[in-house]
Amino acid sequence: MTLIASTMRRVQSPRGHRIAAIATPIALIALALAVRLVNLDQFDTLVFDETYYVKDAYALYQAGHELEWSDNANEFFDPRGMTDKPSFVVHPPLGKWILGFGTAIFGIDSVWAWRFPAVLVGVALVAVTYFLGVALTRSVLWGGLAGFFMAIDSQAIVMSRTALLDIVLAMFVALGVAFIALDRRDAPARVVRWLQSERGMPVFLWRPWIMAAGIAFGCAAATKWSGLYYLAAFGLWSVVMDVVDSYRASKSMKSLVGLATQGPVSFVLLVVPAAIAYVASFAGWFVSGGYMRHWAGESSDNRVSWMPDEWPETWHSFIQYHVKTYEFHVGLTKDHAFQSPAIEWLLMLRPTGFASDTPAEGYVQYVSAMPNMVLWWAGTVALLAGLFLFGRTLNPTLGMLLVAIAAGYVPWLLYPDRTIFSFYSIVYAPFIVLLLVYLLRWLAKGLPGSPLSRDFRIANGSAVAAFAAFVVMAYVFWSPVIYGFPVADDWMRLRYWLPGWR
Repeated sequence: MTLIASTMRRVQSPRGHRIAAIATPIALIALALAVRLVNLDQFDTLVFDETYYVKDAYALYQAGHELEWSDNANEFFDPRGMTDKPSFVVHPPLGKWILGFGTAIFGIDSVWAWRFPAVLVGVALVAVTYFLGVALTRSVLWGGLAGFFMAIDSQAIVMSRTALLDIVLAMFVALGVAFIALDRRDAPARVVRWLQSERGMPVFLWRPWIMAAGIAFGCAAATKWSGLYYLAAFGLWSVVMDVVDSYRASKSMKSLVGLATQGPVSFVLLVVPAAIAYVASFAGWFVSGGYMRHWAGESSDNRVSWMPDEWPETWHSFIQYHVKTYEFHVGLTKDHAFQSPAIEWLLMLRPTGFASDTPAEGYVQYVSAMPNMVLWWAGTVALLAGLFLFGRTLNPTLGMLLVAIAAGYVPWLLYPDRTIFSFYSIVYAPFIVLLLVYLLRWLAKGLPGSPLSRDFRIANGSAVAAFAAFVVMAYVFWSPVIYGFPVADDWMRLRYWLPGWR
């Protein structure tokens, strides 16, 4: 005990804290990179929706826009399969630009070339989770625990090793929420200073972190449209918190005036950068052409009815392309073996299988986007506890994390008949982890204003350490379905705990 206490004192000293603040993110990035590179070429063919995104990404770098490929392109996957005909795609291009830089540099002969960019994005997601955790808990230790959990989460690893858009979406969303947290850091004091200057109700025109969040959320929407949910959710959250800050500082219902003053300003600061980022991602479409790029110029009748005819034909084509994309999304009801309605995600009843093979008789290879189930089920409990505690305490950090989870989860509950998959949960998985760590911190140290005794802190801290050990064991146990290791069929079946996992 004396040795442990002495070690803790050294870590908590100013010098020890500085060393930990530098060493922790470096160690987490190294760990995240290492566990994502293992057996990266476990399947040397396109798996799941890589068949769309890898080819679209390659075409973007060749032509500036997506192109159609021949039907048998997956068999030999080389430039012979790419045509010169523009392709109708239903997701914006930014994520594909990011995922495609590997093939643009190294070609499409190497599995590493088309999957390594996803690895880097996944590592960046771990880093953002860590720094957001430090900002929310004001602790390198607890932020480090959040980053560690995210580094070894099975779903996060699989999504970081597969060239799909969702890991890019998750990274931009987490970055946007981190910027919102940075804006909130000085918000109450900022309101107090304004009111003390006797300048009336506060209206803040210069909020660089809000603008940065707008760019991040715009980039998220430029990857997949579901990023718009976060733009809307945190736009409202930011305005509501501005009003709350004003009310707490002034104790006056006049603070509601902030809805009509700061509200529109925050809308402009958030939405305009987001719109610029989104439209900029289509630069290749505007410059080099693409599907429906010249639609409005093909006939005088090709106009968007609610847009003025005098507007440039390019914008009519651009908007009509988005209308057609929206119609595709709302009408997508094609059955899929691994589809999973959102109501199942909290228990992860149907993880998405990405690839499978039988390398030898009695052996199987399988890759599934299944989270670390110890972590995920504990996160579900933490979500229920967080809702209860937020109702009692109105803790703003809990509120922000709950909004972040709701923005990534609740909208999908509205589409029970759509073809959707459980791996969409990767977008809010960092916030499940952060919420869990935030509550574990309360468990170990006590609620704000009600610190635990030394004996309880030791006991609860030991329980947190034991839980972390179980998370590590779960990572090891399910590693065959992370990395596609060949495993005897009977041993693989031991990992199928629920019928929907098969």
